[in-house]
Formats: sequence, C-alpha cells, structure tokens
Amino acid sequence: MVDTSSNNLPLRGKHALVTGATRGIGLETCRQLAALGAYVIVAARDLARAEAVAQALRDDGREALALKLDVTSEADRAAVFRELDSRFGKLDILINNAGIWLDSADAATPPDRPIDEVPESVVRRTFEVNFFAPLLLTQTLLPLLKQAPAARVVNVSSIRGSLAHLSDPASPVYPVKALGYDTSKAALNAFTILLAEQLRGSPIKINAIHPGWVRTEMGSKHADLGLEDGARTAIRYATLGEDGPTGGFFFQDERLPW
Repeated sequence: MVDTSSNNLPLRGKHALVTGATRGIGLETCRQLAALGAYVIVAARDLARAEAVAQALRDDGREALALKLDVTSEADRAAVFRELDSRFGKLDILINNAGIWLDSADAATPPDRPIDEVPESVVRRTFEVNFFAPLLLTQTLLPLLKQAPAARVVNVSSIRGSLAHLSDPASPVYPVKALGYDTSKAALNAFTILLAEQLRGSPIKINAIHPGWVRTEMGSKHADLGLEDGARTAIRYATLGEDGPTGGFFFQDERLPW
C-alpha cells in the first residue's frame, strides 16, 4: 500500500512518464507515482483518455500532464521530447509500460497456432510495441534523463521473457509457447542489460521487471494479482536509491534469471 500522507512524498519535484497509462497496470502506476508526489506525465495513444486520467489526478490534488503518445510513432516520440524539454528540461522517471499480446485472446488462453505456423504479422506487430517502441522512446528521451540528478528507467517485461524459464519444464510459463510475446520480452531484457552497461557509473539506473500475472485485459480475469500489486514492482524500481541495482530483472525484491 502506498503511503499517501503529505509527510511522505519522496518523489516531489520529480517528473515521471508512463506509457500505456490509461488502463491496467499503467493507470495504477500513475496513481501510485502521483501519491508519492511525482508530477506524472500520462502518455497514451488516445489523448482524450489521457486527459481524463490526468484530470482525475489533478482533482485529487496531484500534478499531472496528458500527452498523446503512440509509442510506435516516430513523430509522437519526437513531439513528446520537445514538450518535456520545453516544459521541464529533464525527465526523472521513464516507465516503459505499453505492451500487447497478440498470440491469443489473452495470457490465460493457449496460443492460436504452433510456433512454426505463427504469422509473420503477429511477431512483427508485437515487436513494434513491446521491443522497438521502448527501445526508441528511451533513446529519444535519454538526453532528458541525463539532465535529471538520478534518473530511473523501468522496462515492464515479463517472466515470459526469461530464457531460463522458457526452457525449464518446471517453470509455470513452460507449457505455453507464445512466440510473439515471449521473444519480444526477451529482446527487451537484452536491451535493458546493454543500456545499463553503457550507463554504468552514471547516476541513471535501468532495470527490467516482471509485474506478476495481473488481472487486466491482457492478463485475464484468471490472473492471481490485482492492479495495486501489479504496479508495485514498477514503483519499487522507479524509486531506487543510490545503492540500488541496475541492469537487473526483478519481480518485487526477487532477482529473476535471464
């Protein structure tokens, strides 16, 4: 549970951008960041929905800004950079939350086709959102992250991106082979490692996280975690102290195998 008392606002003065911020884990992450005092940038494809979320946060006494951001759009990414640079000149927290699952109806439903029959379009579309979008958005916003005293980047990945889990018959994710989703999250994990190594020695920390199996449209009603718990790991790694890890893969305080 996030402490929303006025005396416990560790993120006051910090600007935090969340992608895919109008529903599910993204929306809950915005709420928890705002409760900790952050100025939240609500980024989503649908500007009207983003405005509604930002207004609700402002009505609750928080600071928030809505921005249109289709994460697959180069023009949108560039426009977000210009807006943030003009308004704030920095970005303290980037949470790459937006993601899609196209392998079946939802994460509780077996994939529609075996691996050797998955259409190219499914894999390509999944990679565009789950891998290329966070890669390119982070590259675009990195100059602003470098202007912050100690920026944090959180890539919302999945245990399904763990090669160790995908190849372990004892793993809970082993029975389901979701080619598009699994490989896109494995690629996101690799990007996390590589950028963290490039930035090692700087005050910026970047980590990948598994939010858990969360009851969202993607996760399905059968998932075992609610939204508050689903956002908890992202919040933990968005608020790391100076001695916190970088270049890791985590679920809450547990380090996961790559």
